Amino acid sequence: MIIEYIRYAIPAEQAQAFLSAYRAAATELRGSVHCLDYEISRCTEEPTSFVVRIRWDSLEGHLQGFRKEASFPSFFAKVKPFFENIQEMRHYALTDVAGAGGRPGG
Repeated sequence: MIIEYIRYAIPAEQAQAFLSAYRAAATELRGSVHCLDYEISRCTEEPTSFVVRIRWDSLEGHLQGFRKEASFPSFFAKVKPFFENIQEMRHYALTDVAGAGGRPGG
């Protein structure tokens, strides 16, 4: 498994269009056997900062699988208007440092 993180700086007046574009593009993500899950987070301290997190089955599954699927051009067309706003787009592998936080009474 590999995790793709895409950091965006989206002007406030484009935030809803950005989220709408990814809502529409989620159709292609859900349809790919290579996409395990995805989410978009918005920074509470700096609301123009967004992070798209996509878990892929593998780096090859993303680059050689999803990007070569018939649905990729449709996905790309939906999110392409925001590519100039990308600050970082990289793939990360998990380390052995992971866990859940404790919750009182839980």
